[in-house]
Amino acid sequence: MSTMKQNKERLFDIIKRPIITEKSMTATALSQYTFEVAKDATKIEIAQALELAFPGRKVKKVRTVYMPSHVVRRMRTQSGKKAIVTIEGDPIEELAGV
Repeated sequence: MSTMKQNKERLFDIIKRPIITEKSMTATALSQYTFEVAKDATKIEIAQALELAFPGRKVKKVRTVYMPSHVVRRMRTQSGKKAIVTIEGDPIEELAGV
């Protein structure tokens, strides 16, 4: 398998899911979207993955935050990493709830 194909497959595995909360939905007015991402993903990889997932959109800024683990019924859930991404241009209708 070529390196280019491996890198593309890696980019598809970086973004796990969008985080849909009241706070993240109010940030969509500022073209900021929140995603759960792989723990070992860098800001550059996150930007490349989003530009690949949403063609025609340019990523302006990426901020990352490690989410703390939570206790659910005496069991500790796994912590994760989220990215708050600012996008230039048109909003992402699929995530904005339009």
